[in-house]
Amino acid sequence: MKRRFTVSCLSFVCLFLATPPLLAGPQLPPGYTGPGIPEAPETIKRDAAGKATIRAVRLEAPLKIDGRLDEALYSTYRPISDFIQTEPISGAPATERTEIWLSFDRTNVYLSARCYESHPERMIVNEMRRDGNNVGGQENIAFIFDTFHDMRNGFVFNVNPLGARADGQTSNERQYNGDWNPVWAATVGKFDGGWTVEAAIPFKSLRYAPGTEQVWGFNMRRRNRWKNEYSYITPIPNALGNRGLYQGSLAALLVGIEAPADMRLLELKPYVTSDLTSDTLAVPSISNDPGADVGIDVKYGVTQNLVADFTYNTDFAQVEADEQQVNLTRFSLFFPEKREFFLENQGTFAFGGAAVSGDTAANSDTPILFYSRRIGLNAGREVPIQTGGRLTGRVGRYSLGMLAIRADEAAATATPATTFSVLRVKRDLLRRSSIGAIFTARSKGAAAPPANEAFGVDGTFGFFNNLTINTYWAKSHADGVSSDDVSYRGQLEYAGDRYGVQVERLVVGDNFNPEVGFLRRDDMRKSFGLLRFSPRPKRLKSVRKVSWVGSFVHVANGRHQVETRDIDGEFSVEFQRSDLFVLAVSDNYDFLPRPFRISSNVTLPSAVYRYASVRTAYTIGQQRRISGTLSAEHGTFYNGKKTALAFTRPRIEITPRLAFEPSVSVNRVELDQGSFTTTLVGTRVTQAITPRMFVGALVQYNSDSHSTVANVRLRWEYRPGSELFVVFNEQRDTLGTRFPDLTSRALIVKINRLFRP
Repeated sequence: MKRRFTVSCLSFVCLFLATPPLLAGPQLPPGYTGPGIPEAPETIKRDAAGKATIRAVRLEAPLKIDGRLDEALYSTYRPISDFIQTEPISGAPATERTEIWLSFDRTNVYLSARCYESHPERMIVNEMRRDGNNVGGQENIAFIFDTFHDMRNGFVFNVNPLGARADGQTSNERQYNGDWNPVWAATVGKFDGGWTVEAAIPFKSLRYAPGTEQVWGFNMRRRNRWKNEYSYITPIPNALGNRGLYQGSLAALLVGIEAPADMRLLELKPYVTSDLTSDTLAVPSISNDPGADVGIDVKYGVTQNLVADFTYNTDFAQVEADEQQVNLTRFSLFFPEKREFFLENQGTFAFGGAAVSGDTAANSDTPILFYSRRIGLNAGREVPIQTGGRLTGRVGRYSLGMLAIRADEAAATATPATTFSVLRVKRDLLRRSSIGAIFTARSKGAAAPPANEAFGVDGTFGFFNNLTINTYWAKSHADGVSSDDVSYRGQLEYAGDRYGVQVERLVVGDNFNPEVGFLRRDDMRKSFGLLRFSPRPKRLKSVRKVSWVGSFVHVANGRHQVETRDIDGEFSVEFQRSDLFVLAVSDNYDFLPRPFRISSNVTLPSAVYRYASVRTAYTIGQQRRISGTLSAEHGTFYNGKKTALAFTRPRIEITPRLAFEPSVSVNRVELDQGSFTTTLVGTRVTQAITPRMFVGALVQYNSDSHSTVANVRLRWEYRPGSELFVVFNEQRDTLGTRFPDLTSRALIVKINRLFRP
């Protein structure tokens, strides 16, 4: 009996030692003051302040991504629901019910949604292609994973009822990069009272903190376009509106996700391309010259949160042509980056609070210290990229970005072989603040010393939900230049719903020249102020918000001579149906320190000019079959007058798969030195065949450059991450002897294949 007892005890001890300890389950992060972890079958718990804690459900078998919502998950666990309006009635319950489930297995994170609609026939949705311009502007759901739970950065995914997808990254709760394209899948379905979504995001497509047990931030926005209503899981101030999704500090806490410990990212993406090219501007000229090439991109996860990218013989033939612009100023134009290699973690390299994409970047005087279009492009023509590498990601509270690219010489643009280098480090502070530093360099020739360097330190400080301070100090260095090569900025912005204030001081030295960056204007000492009052009239049921905005700009050069002084006033009305009316007046003072060639046959002399104008615009909401912005402007201009008419950002819905986007901009300028008219006409036609296949054409005529440009693309994602492109490009000179003379033409076929071992 004693022997049996001893054997039993030994057996028990051996069994105990051989059995892995039970997991303690998900834990709340230290210092978290929100609600506790929900117990099954509940998946969300809220407190009185509106904070929410969500628990993801672990699956033993993968979900079938078919949009049907018929697995056991949906009957076993209660959904996350009770969305809260941000617009039009802040804090009120959403008028249409939304139910979602978050789950995961060893490979994927899943989001499933059931979106109820009281009037499905009224839904506004006519975009099917991936990353289409209107995916986020119509009926859709969008969700964000803050995978490092730093409450300022995240990965964003959008799906609409036609199955169109869009994706992007946010940084600092403000900047959105919509050109990031990870591998993920989503399928939609319909039921009598609405539509459904099932989406699978591979862990390999995300970056997250080390360790198996993950704590993320999460939020989701539902947009009912026919009601012009936004709603979220957590309360979002109506001052943020559509941007509330990016506000990581207001998102729900997501616990329970167990990331695979052995998941190490490795992606190989080789490509093959063939082309037939004609170029009359090349020396010697080329006519129907055949060519072929190969290259490869490699992505490797150094850790779960640090990713290295390598590229060899990079090709960007599939990138859509730039939309042309008319420039009636003496300053540089900004064009957005569209090349995939430079887009992931683009926000890591943002510096000093300056925007790196979108209209804000295009209209800002703030220098951009790293502007990736300096690499591989010169005078609008492509420069071959030999090799390159990047390392981006996070180490604790630090964000890290390193880049080195070697561009080959290009005889057509007299561009020597050049090496570009960038180093960016940023450290998070408090809830929404950070400090950092950046260094950029550009060299010419393999053995030559750097031709240009720039470095700087910056800080972004966020307080409450709407108060931000941006500041930086930067210096450039070039051989033979040793003075007036510094730039610095201090900006305070309060962006409340009812009131808005901006105050800025920006200095750019005459010799400040970051050649790897973008500099719209140098030799300036700028002071800027803005006041906004935006009440929401309760008695006008058709009006959502009325705004009065007044701004003042004062710019002097390094000799303390005033060059620009602008006083602007704007009145706008935002209607409940999302239409927008704007009336703006401006009074301008402009000193030209040197003669300015404003058109090919008109040059303004150096002098002081005073002029004023009135502008009105009406934006037609996207819920209509014809949408866009109609604008008209008239007034004095330098020593004459200017009249401008435009129809921009248009869309004419023909079918849910076929869209026609014509645009036109005409400026009639009459000056003492002569008169001229600039005309910019363009149209984009898109035919979506499936959510993964579309044909698009962009045709433009620019009277300023006397050219017509056509860009036609077929894009087929024949499997996730793998694509086939057929591209036709043509440019013609409208002043040629044989109108219109051919300038260049290319037919390109490119195929790539993604391998994920």
